[in-house]
Amino acid sequence: MPEATGSPSTQQAPLSISWRRRATDHLMTGVAILTVVLVLAPLVAIFGYLVYRGVGSINWAFLTQTPKPVGESGGGMANAIVGSMLILGIASIIGVPFGVGAGIFLAEFGRNRFGTAIRFTADVLNGVPSIVIGIVAWAILVRGRGFSALAGGVALAIMMVPTICRTTEEMLLLVPQALREAAYGLGIPRWRTTLSITLRTATSGVITGIMLAFARVAGETAPLLFTALGNTFWSLRYDQPTAALPLQIYTYANSPYDDWHRQAWAGSFVLILLIVSSVAAVRYVVRRGTFGAA
Repeated sequence: MPEATGSPSTQQAPLSISWRRRATDHLMTGVAILTVVLVLAPLVAIFGYLVYRGVGSINWAFLTQTPKPVGESGGGMANAIVGSMLILGIASIIGVPFGVGAGIFLAEFGRNRFGTAIRFTADVLNGVPSIVIGIVAWAILVRGRGFSALAGGVALAIMMVPTICRTTEEMLLLVPQALREAAYGLGIPRWRTTLSITLRTATSGVITGIMLAFARVAGETAPLLFTALGNTFWSLRYDQPTAALPLQIYTYANSPYDDWHRQAWAGSFVLILLIVSSVAAVRYVVRRGTFGAA
């Protein structure tokens, strides 16, 4: 039988790569690594310094007590932690359904002028300063009614909607058209196909977009200054001024008291920790497949 491989004389010798191409390859690889380091270095430095200044200031009183009167040491931000959870919960309840719904419409039914107008509006809202959104929320919900956690949640929800909307649209557009056509061939209605097949397939990406929007608004201070205002006492009512971690950090950072500065660092660390843990928990659940395909 003939040999399966040719003789060495008939095999083509590998092409040699010139030194110039090798040098260019190594140079661009080094540039790429350098850019990654330049991007990550400030992030690592900021987070490391935050941990250094914040961890030592966290104690049981900080997590369970309300702020002390001006000039007194001690106290904590327990009411601000709970208040932030309340406001962010209101914002998520309002913003997530609207954002996901708008994204579904744009991906499945938005190939028209109305859809183009929605995309343009969402892109513009993504670039609007947060303080402007706070002023608008104040004019609509606060003036004549009073500051409240609901007004703060609505202001943050307005900021969440465009990010969730555009992310949801992009994730749904990545779902192969063949899946939709297969469902249509089985006689499944279009609305059922969108919810049960298309959206479920893109669940991981949609949830990622939701958490990005959540992380963006969690640290916003300007909108809450015009809506939630802040509170030094416990307040779990949605129609009353409510404390929040960004507001408390802002107040303490601008104070002349060293103890308040220490608590501002601790509050900043707790805020970052809450955001990171929330995003990590949701991504873990999604990867386990609880909410759909990962």
